[in-house]
Amino acid sequence: MTEATARHRHDSAAGHPVLTHRFLCTTGDLPALLESLHPEDRFSVGLITHLDPSTVRSALARTADDPRVELVGVEGPLPFGPDAPTAVMRALTALGDLPQHASGYVEVPLAGDRPPVDVLQLLAQGQRAAKVRCGGLRAELFPSCQSLGAFVHACVTEDVPFKATAGLHHAVRYRDERTGFVHHGFLNLLLAVCRAVDGGTAEASVAVLRSTDAEALAAEARQVSSVTAATARALFVAYGSCSTSEPIDDLQALGLVAKKEDAV
Repeated sequence: MTEATARHRHDSAAGHPVLTHRFLCTTGDLPALLESLHPEDRFSVGLITHLDPSTVRSALARTADDPRVELVGVEGPLPFGPDAPTAVMRALTALGDLPQHASGYVEVPLAGDRPPVDVLQLLAQGQRAAKVRCGGLRAELFPSCQSLGAFVHACVTEDVPFKATAGLHHAVRYRDERTGFVHHGFLNLLLAVCRAVDGGTAEASVAVLRSTDAEALAAEARQVSSVTAATARALFVAYGSCSTSEPIDDLQALGLVAKKEDAV
């Protein structure tokens, strides 16, 4: 935690526009975070937690009167339930006590190639956002391009903002030689959203998720209009990364972000 908070202070001071400058923390690690903060710190914190009312209320109470912490979001998986709609309603109830400025994200499991439209519609009605898992420590945690592309297209169609978590270590889709896992690229994911925003089919989003052609992806990114970019940015809110430097390094290597020495 000491290393993580030190890195966050450094990143915040640098103020790079690629980063959201949100500090993600589980409710279990919240006490360690509070102990690591300095009196002058001002952290925008996103809490990862089980979405039950008592747990969320307890976390809100721990942060409510601490000037060093501004709670900007709460996210977690669907609670266990007999069916998805019931689980979504439980999650929405748990998120009901959030401050008006704080966002609520519900992690939506992807099963098969059909998007969870019923879940997304309930989130839209409850004015909450979705969260999608793109990887992890086991192969089954990496959704197929078909499944992820269908999810992206459904979020755009239903006007449901989302964030992504896990596995998006690099800009472009690649195979990790150590684990053998094929990771989705965060640039691929962004362009999948842009294609859907521009009226493309779900298959168009799937196709760009499959691409490993870095030059073609960078060229497509440069052609995205400002209107499409603004809409896509409002829908694809953010993704969580273990590293705050690797995404910037990748984008600089692709020529999509200026290097520090090149910036004016």
